[in-house]
Amino acid sequence: MKHLMDIIDFTVDELYSLMDTANDIIAHPDKYADSCRGRKLATLFFEPSTRTRLSFEAAMLELGGSVIGFSDGGNSSASKGESVADTAKVVSMYADIIAMRHPMEGAPYVAAGNASVPVINAGDGGHHHPTQTLADLLTIYREKGGFGNLTVGVCGDLKYGRTVHSLIAALARYKNVKIVLISPEELRVPDYVKSDIMDRSGMQYEETACLEDAIPFLDVLYMTRIQRERFADKDEYERLKDSYILTAEKLSAAKPDMTILHPLPRVNEISVKVDDDPRACYFKQVANGKYMRMALILKLLDETDASSEPMRDCETPLGLHCDNPRCITSCEQELEHAFKPAEGKKGVYRCAYCDREYKK
Repeated sequence: MKHLMDIIDFTVDELYSLMDTANDIIAHPDKYADSCRGRKLATLFFEPSTRTRLSFEAAMLELGGSVIGFSDGGNSSASKGESVADTAKVVSMYADIIAMRHPMEGAPYVAAGNASVPVINAGDGGHHHPTQTLADLLTIYREKGGFGNLTVGVCGDLKYGRTVHSLIAALARYKNVKIVLISPEELRVPDYVKSDIMDRSGMQYEETACLEDAIPFLDVLYMTRIQRERFADKDEYERLKDSYILTAEKLSAAKPDMTILHPLPRVNEISVKVDDDPRACYFKQVANGKYMRMALILKLLDETDASSEPMRDCETPLGLHCDNPRCITSCEQELEHAFKPAEGKKGVYRCAYCDREYKK
C-alpha cells in the first residue's frame, strides 16, 4: 500500500505523471466525475486549516466520492486521549483513504504504520507538507513550462515553514535550480535541510536577510508568513512577524515575468495591491492544489495493492531517545522511538518521525 508522507516518496517521473493527470483533469473535468463513486475520503484535521481541508474535500467530491471526518481535534476522540495509532485503525474501517493534518511532527507516519488504507500527510507540525508542494510544482510547471534553470527565492519563516522544506526537497531533484534563502537569522532553514537535501544534491543556494537585494534575480518568489503557532516564545514572534512585506514598490525591481507564490494564509507579508499584478499566482496555486490532490487520490487508490513501508531503514540505537517536544514520540501511547542513520555523518542518527539529529 502506498502512502504520501514526504514529497520524496514520489520519484520525479511519478510527479510528472501526477501533473499530467492534473492537467488532464483541468482540460476534461467530466471525464473524472465518477472516478471515485462509492469511495470515501476521511479528513482528520487535528489542526486548523481552510485551504488544505476544503481542497481535499472538493477534490474527492469532484471525483464523485464522499467525505467524512473532522476539522478540529477537539471534536474527535483525541480529546479523550485516543492515540493516533488507534484513530487510524478505527477510521480505516470507515474510509478508503485518509488525509491527516496534525500539530505533532511525525503523526502521519504513525497513522500510516497502523492504517489499512492509504494515508496522506496534509501537514505535520513544522515538518512536511507534501500536498502543498504538489500545488507549488504544478503552478511553477504551468507558469514556467518546467523546472530547469530557475532561480527560486523562498522568503520568511524557513525554520518552521514545512511548505518550504518540502518545496526545497522537490526542486533539489531538478537540474540547474538555484535557491535563495531569504530570512532573519533566527528563522533560517534547518541545518538538516541544507546538509541532507541541498548539499547532498549539489543544489546551488545562498542565504541573505535582504529581500530587496535578491528580488531582481528571481524567476520565482515564494513568500511565507511568520507562523505564530510555531513559536514557543511569543515575544520573539512579535519581534519577527513583520520581517518581510512584499509591496508593489519592491516589485518594480523584479523581472517582468517573475512568478509570485504563497502557500497561504496571508497575513500582511504580501500587500493586497500586489494581487492585481499579473505575476501574482498564489490564487492560481489554490486551484492547482485541488487538481493535484484529485490526481493524488486517484493514484493512491489505484495503488492500494502496492507495498510501502513509511518507517523503512529505522533502528533504535542503545540509549537514544527523542526529546523534541513537537515530536509525536513525546505523546503517543507506547510508541517506540525509532532512528535512521544520518547519511554522511558517522555516529549521527535522525529521529524517524521528526528528523531531529542525535549522536550515538
